[in-house]
Amino acid sequence: METLRLLALLLPMGFSSGINLYATILSAGLAIRYGWISNAPAGLEVLSYLPVIIIAGVFFLLEFFADKIQIIDNIWDFIHTFIRPVGAALLAIAVFGQLDPFIAVIAAMFAGSVALVSHGGKAGSRLALNSLTPMENVTNIAVSAVEDVGAGALTILALKYPYIAAAVGVILLILVIFLVPMFIRFALFSLNSFFNWVKSIFLHLSKRMP
Repeated sequence: METLRLLALLLPMGFSSGINLYATILSAGLAIRYGWISNAPAGLEVLSYLPVIIIAGVFFLLEFFADKIQIIDNIWDFIHTFIRPVGAALLAIAVFGQLDPFIAVIAAMFAGSVALVSHGGKAGSRLALNSLTPMENVTNIAVSAVEDVGAGALTILALKYPYIAAAVGVILLILVIFLVPMFIRFALFSLNSFFNWVKSIFLHLSKRMP
């Protein structure tokens, strides 16, 4: 039963790690340190250590600002394509490493894969959003804030009510898999239409020139 509970924990934590790894670590560390949750996995106790919380907090602040500036957020996401899935895998190893090494390896691959999918959804949707709204940043800031809060909230929910969080994680994963590619295709179509419109204007002007 305990193994099943821990497995349920992996999906939402893997998903939130793919969205914001530092918010996931910081939220889990604070929740464990200050007793907001009970029966936290023993392997995650290390997240409650003050040095870990401070380092996670510093990187969370860096991502908080970088993620709200167009173009910079795309560069940041590109850099974290490797970091977020690996971070999720390490969290899974921390959860299961003391129980069964074989399960720990399987759990690490699973959590890393989930994080890679959610990261891909975030990075792809942000790229599409920045392409659709290149002259305004309010929408980007709002989306980023929702991601920050959502990653932290999903992490705490996973630690407190893992089965509920797992159900939420499944729904979010399905939305990412089905909706984000549609969003990206729409953005690419819009960009292509825009470039064709600009090209037609230049062609029209060039024909009118003597």
